[in-house]
Amino acid sequence: MHTLSLYDLLFAFIPVGIVLAVMIYQSLQYKTALYALARMLLQLLVIGYFLIYLFESKNSFVVLATLSVMLAAASWIALRTVGEQRKALYLKALLSIGLGGGITLLLITQVVIGLDPWYQPSYMIPLAGMIFANAMTAISLASERLNAELTNGLEYKLASIRAYEAALIPVINGLFAVGLVSLPGMMTGQILSGVSPLIAARYQIMVMAMIFGASGLAVLIFLKLSKQHFNIKKSPDAN
Repeated sequence: MHTLSLYDLLFAFIPVGIVLAVMIYQSLQYKTALYALARMLLQLLVIGYFLIYLFESKNSFVVLATLSVMLAAASWIALRTVGEQRKALYLKALLSIGLGGGITLLLITQVVIGLDPWYQPSYMIPLAGMIFANAMTAISLASERLNAELTNGLEYKLASIRAYEAALIPVINGLFAVGLVSLPGMMTGQILSGVSPLIAARYQIMVMAMIFGASGLAVLIFLKLSKQHFNIKKSPDAN
């Protein structure tokens, strides 16, 4: 597999520079994009060094602590679309991603793959990252749509159905596109590292099922847990 140098990476940022130039010219929110890019660079460089330590670690508590931090961060980021309700809904998002994502992660790592040891970091952390990230995005989409529908006067049951559908759109689109429009990250990485495309395809099937299940379960739990919150929030306006 070709090793990328920092010099090689500079060329990857040529399209990024063009997009930023357009955003600046059009007076768009380029500062947000710059901040996001800077965070991405810092986070990935730091996590690269951290993962070297983590993958060499034989301590299950270190892995569990890492998963806890990932879960806490995903739950907070998921509620970025609800503004002032973020704190009130945080525990619900945490439980939703924890249960929906956690059940899926345990099934995949302990039954499908059968990790030995059960906490093997090189599998557990990347798979948990995919699960938590997709569940986070699904809850973010669901909460934004739910807020919008309730603001428009829709009753909670119908609003939650529309929110659930909206949350799963990216995942379902991914199911349609995989293999035709795109070769997803895990499959591409395995092929580049020399794994048979047939084996890589099996792993990607596992990943797509994992993402769909975790996202759907997390949103379902979140909508159930959030019902009382949104009903209480709406009742003063109704009166």
